[in-house]
Amino acid sequence: MSSQFRRGALIGAGLAAVLAAGTILVACGGRDSSGESDRAAARLSVIDSYIPAPATPGGSAAGYLTVRNDGAGTDQLVKVSSPAAKSVTMHRSTESSMEEVTSLQVPAHGALQLSRGGTHLMIGDWAKAPAVGDQLELDLTFAKGETIAVQVPVKPLTYRPGS
Repeated sequence: MSSQFRRGALIGAGLAAVLAAGTILVACGGRDSSGESDRAAARLSVIDSYIPAPATPGGSAAGYLTVRNDGAGTDQLVKVSSPAAKSVTMHRSTESSMEEVTSLQVPAHGALQLSRGGTHLMIGDWAKAPAVGDQLELDLTFAKGETIAVQVPVKPLTYRPGS
């Protein structure tokens, strides 16, 4: 065998190995900083949001909404703020108490529901007391860096969705 043939065969084999490795990397997809595949990203949206008017003028109010995730990756709601209020905190209610939480899980292909008697927001220290019919901005910040601004209607204290 000639040395020229061997060199050509080695170069061809090397190129084939590089191309095969590149094909495998592309097929497996990339990974983000959390280790999740690029294809496993969360796709978030907010629906069914409302704030019942405070029971006392200028008092605290609850906030309810649903964060939908149509993606294959999970995320976490880590902060909620509002230009209309100095204080917005996340809470979880149990049968006998209410506790503040630092984050709430948003499952892949699922939803995080903030509703009466369960997980909810507590909003207070208003810049201006909210009134029925107002639209207040809530800025929801998620662990993977996305922030979603939502205009939330103020409803009567007795409002129940679907009724």
